[in-house]
Amino acid sequence: MVLLVPIEGVRPKRKIELKEILSVMAEILSKWGVDKPVVVKDNEVLDREEVLEALRKLGVRYVPIKREDEQDYFTALDHLGFYDDIKPSPLRVFNSTLELLYKNWPTPLVRLNSLSTGKIRVWAKLEAYNPYSNSVKDRIGWYMVKRYVEEYGEIRKIYEATSTNTGMALAAMGAIMGFSSKLYLPASIQKASDILLKALGAEVVRKPKSLTVEFIDEVQADAERDGAVNLNQFENDANFEVHLRYTAKELDLQMQSAGIRAKAIIGGIGTSGHLSAITFYFKNKLHNTIKIYAVQPAPGETIPGIRRVETGMKWIHWSKPDRIVDVTRDEAIEGVLSVARRDGILIGLSSGAVASAFKKLVEEGVVEEGDYIAVFPDHGFKYVEQLQAYFEKKRI
Repeated sequence: MVLLVPIEGVRPKRKIELKEILSVMAEILSKWGVDKPVVVKDNEVLDREEVLEALRKLGVRYVPIKREDEQDYFTALDHLGFYDDIKPSPLRVFNSTLELLYKNWPTPLVRLNSLSTGKIRVWAKLEAYNPYSNSVKDRIGWYMVKRYVEEYGEIRKIYEATSTNTGMALAAMGAIMGFSSKLYLPASIQKASDILLKALGAEVVRKPKSLTVEFIDEVQADAERDGAVNLNQFENDANFEVHLRYTAKELDLQMQSAGIRAKAIIGGIGTSGHLSAITFYFKNKLHNTIKIYAVQPAPGETIPGIRRVETGMKWIHWSKPDRIVDVTRDEAIEGVLSVARRDGILIGLSSGAVASAFKKLVEEGVVEEGDYIAVFPDHGFKYVEQLQAYFEKKRI
């Protein structure tokens, strides 16, 4: 007999790190279920703690259990409340601005005229519909704070290295939850970021470096000195987990709803959290029948929100994309303008890089007929300075 209990009421005896259970999670996604339930006795977990924690990371509502003397049985993910988190409010009424974030998901998936040609259909997942930074980084800002509070308790102040979006998300979380934020930005980031972050109540520190990863040790040292929390988006596994539990799952449901059988998914890599989680999810669920293309700046180029793999990324090595495409800043801006002038939406530079990279793949003949997913990380309102510089250079 199948016996399901709420997963929140069942806890492992020890703390299990995400990397320990990657293979278990991959097996669950590949089989689309659990064939070996968690073994319990008197409400205590005796065996298969890894299965329990893998299911928790994947975001199920129930866990299948059995007693020592009972036989194993298979339980599909659909029967464990796997999709229960992804149920938006139909009338869009929310009790708080926190609910406005996570109860308003999924973010939209929309077909684009600018990238679709003939029998090639491109669907963009618009992460600009997140409310705090108008970017995908709202997800990790919320989830890193949530996980920290669950494990350690109250936060008084946060120090974080950011290129803007994660900082906006954390500043917004601070405004909602009552903690202060000190945010460290590289010198290469647009001046508008200081104004936006200060408007949300954050203290802003500019560092004379071009990439956030170049000064994360300094931020950590400052946080330790001042008794602040450094969540460190570059190493914090909540960055990967939130996209596995929500972003990838949303996209899966949206594709099912629209009858989309995607040939490939393309997205940018910065910390590598969202694209790595999407890669892990779909490569395992679809048994490696889908291609994943990652986008990074070309050598010597800087594009806000994405960076090159060799600058150091954690999660991309857990589930590698099929190919990495290089894009220049001008090409990213041209991608922004192409989408804006055909589809009427102003996307950010990292999104423009994704659009430009997809066009390159089309020109190379890599793209076949069918459906493709492009993950657009943010909105274009922060990048007026880069657009202005481009217009002046091109005399537009």
